[in-house]
Amino acid sequence: MRPETGAWERATPARFDRAAIETWLDGLVRANRFTIAVVFPVTGAALLLASAWGWLPSPLAFNPLLVLVGVAVMRLPLVAGVAPLLDRKAGIALAALTAYAYGIEYVGVTTDWPYGAFEYGVSLGPMLGGVPLGLPVFFFPLVLNSYLLCLLLLGDLTRRAWVRLPVVVATVIAVDLVLDPGAVALGFWTYDAGGAYYGVPWSNYAGWVLSAAVAVVAFDLGLDRDALLDRLADTEFMLDDMVSFVILWGAVNAAFGNWVPVALAGLFGLGLVATDRFDVPLRPRWLA
Repeated sequence: MRPETGAWERATPARFDRAAIETWLDGLVRANRFTIAVVFPVTGAALLLASAWGWLPSPLAFNPLLVLVGVAVMRLPLVAGVAPLLDRKAGIALAALTAYAYGIEYVGVTTDWPYGAFEYGVSLGPMLGGVPLGLPVFFFPLVLNSYLLCLLLLGDLTRRAWVRLPVVVATVIAVDLVLDPGAVALGFWTYDAGGAYYGVPWSNYAGWVLSAAVAVVAFDLGLDRDALLDRLADTEFMLDDMVSFVILWGAVNAAFGNWVPVALAGLFGLGLVATDRFDVPLRPRWLA
């Protein structure tokens, strides 16, 4: 079996209707799972650390185009997995959540509420009013990956909103307990007064409770949960973005000695193993 390295050169779909594009995207992701879920986050972690430690020349260090392209590629499994489920109701929920995300981030950078006083130290692409335009690309997957993982782990308990929603919100907070220390260590953003948790103030997590709750409810209302569960059961790559998250931010935090975030990332890895979603991307197709 030939290596998957040529899989990126697949032809574009013969037709440009929605179903054809979704089928093509599924095939593209399946053919490149190891590259997307392992090679990209490993490379990304190496480039981010080299940038933070001054090992790269200025045109390459924290290059916003490289950051955005890398993030977009790692999001492909999630995008491909959710795409067939996007109807008008889901579109309205996403539009409302996008407006909320930009709004609360703008409030955050201008008033220091609800996350605490912070400043961006690295360009994450084009900015508008101090807010990265690519914010949904960074924020939505953190919530949606948490939602999907909890659906798999909770089983029949997912039918109970009073169980499902708090557990997913708590999982999103745990995701940020991994992300924020790594981002602060890299210099992506800094909190003016520092913080007790690897430079992150606890007020940040109080703000995340609010934003996570809003986002989780939006996804819960906007997506057909039965269809989502069916898609999740049939689509083995749908949580590969979470695999990327564990690898990238686990490695970054380990490099800076942030061992609590590393342990939390390991717990997410165990969750992926428990749901049988971690081992396949770790083998290149040609070694299977």
